[in-house]
Amino acid sequence: MSISLLAGCGVLSSEGSDEEEQITVGTMSAPSTLDPAKAWDSSWELYRNVFQTLLSFPSGATEPEPDAAESCGFKDSASTVFTCELREGLRFSDGDELDAAAVKYSFDRMRVLDEKKIVKGGPMGLLGSLDKVETKGKRTVIFRLKKPDATFPFVLATPAMSIVDPQEYPADRLREGNEVTGSGPYTLQAYARNEKAVLVKNDSYKGAADIKNDAVTIRYFQKSSAMVDALKAKQIDVTFRGLDSRDIVTMQGKGRREQDIELVEGAGTEIRYLVFNTKDPWARKLPVRRAFAQLVDRGAIAHNIYQDTVEPLYSMVPRGLTGHATGFFDEYGNPSAAKAKRILTQAGINEPVPLTLWYTSDRYGSATAKEFAELKRQLEASGLFEITLKNRPWTEFQEGYSKGEYPVFGRGWFPDFPDADNYIAPFVGPKNVLNTPYPSREITDQLLPRERREADRGAVIGDFERAQEILVDDVRLLPLWQGKQYIMSSEEIAGGERALDPSAIMMMWELQRKTSW
Repeated sequence: MSISLLAGCGVLSSEGSDEEEQITVGTMSAPSTLDPAKAWDSSWELYRNVFQTLLSFPSGATEPEPDAAESCGFKDSASTVFTCELREGLRFSDGDELDAAAVKYSFDRMRVLDEKKIVKGGPMGLLGSLDKVETKGKRTVIFRLKKPDATFPFVLATPAMSIVDPQEYPADRLREGNEVTGSGPYTLQAYARNEKAVLVKNDSYKGAADIKNDAVTIRYFQKSSAMVDALKAKQIDVTFRGLDSRDIVTMQGKGRREQDIELVEGAGTEIRYLVFNTKDPWARKLPVRRAFAQLVDRGAIAHNIYQDTVEPLYSMVPRGLTGHATGFFDEYGNPSAAKAKRILTQAGINEPVPLTLWYTSDRYGSATAKEFAELKRQLEASGLFEITLKNRPWTEFQEGYSKGEYPVFGRGWFPDFPDADNYIAPFVGPKNVLNTPYPSREITDQLLPRERREADRGAVIGDFERAQEILVDDVRLLPLWQGKQYIMSSEEIAGGERALDPSAIMMMWELQRKTSW
């Protein structure tokens, strides 16, 4: 991803008044929880800035590099022993020592919470290759893997692997309250759920980040229009995540500058997709899923709902990543009611199929409701489906699909790391991020283990292509569209071109004010 935000304008300075060194960022992606052992969602945005991981993605990097660690690497020829040496003098924000034992505790705690089912569909799903964690002295952490896994360093760089203080995070339950004890670039000074998070520079931080401001306040919005209005009123400095297509298109039509605001567009790897729950009596029928797939008009969604700020996606692996394919277009071509009807009648289904589609009302932007209304229109126009739409706020929505309550539901995905593996592995197997079991022995037992043995990611295209053929045949997951990245910013702010890591998580420390034009 390459995004240039206000580059080359003015003189940059990290000095100045306290007011000049504070930044306010608006987003529509509020954390679902403050405990990193529970979240496998955009709560990571906050975690990246207040916790540390052993590895992370520095600005502009696509390969993970040491952060809390001083060095990391595989120590055996089979790539099953991964060792990290911690930096000296690491401490949590409350003064407690961050040592190898704290790292081991953080990983062991995730496993306990998963095994006791205190957390369902949590980040432990990323650690399928991990056998156990060992320590050697105060600074050495040893990860022993069950099998070779070339993606393991990428996993360690995700905010899900945040290191927590054993004194503050219980071993067998989630931490409650609105406090965070981490060792990242910032401390969480104040937090109001769904309203704001106040971050203050952590003077004790030891890691890879070069912190360019003193404080960042993150404000959480429910509507894109309110967020843009706040930017125009200079109540916030930067907007990120959740911009409505109407606001983007309006800004594009004004030459990308209005009232000292600039809009920057970049390639994105966000995807939106549907999940079919095979416990449902209708969604479990393969002909129903295939007929559904035959009717979806992605181009209409991209153009009519998102005004071409997104593009149709025919693969779970987005364009721009090695392993991208167009399997759903190859199999179904253009939308066709006649073909969909033939699929259903051949299966003995001659009456309209009743299905309920669920979506979250407050996570992915205000256009989500319109997107699902368009899906309902497309499906019902064929005369083959009767669609009911329902929604819930994100936290309740998560709980619902974790309990298997929804026949069909919509989800978005920002990658944990920039590899095709991360668009397939999280969604398959008995335990996955959706908490909707998807057994596929060929993918989980053959294709994923084989591609993870290969350090050269360009050499595993065949495995990813085969995995996607299986996904197309099963239609348990139905990709809809691939997004782009948009940032609106006051012209006074610089650093946005450096502020997004490969998972499109904003590293707040890269933002800073200009002293002049």
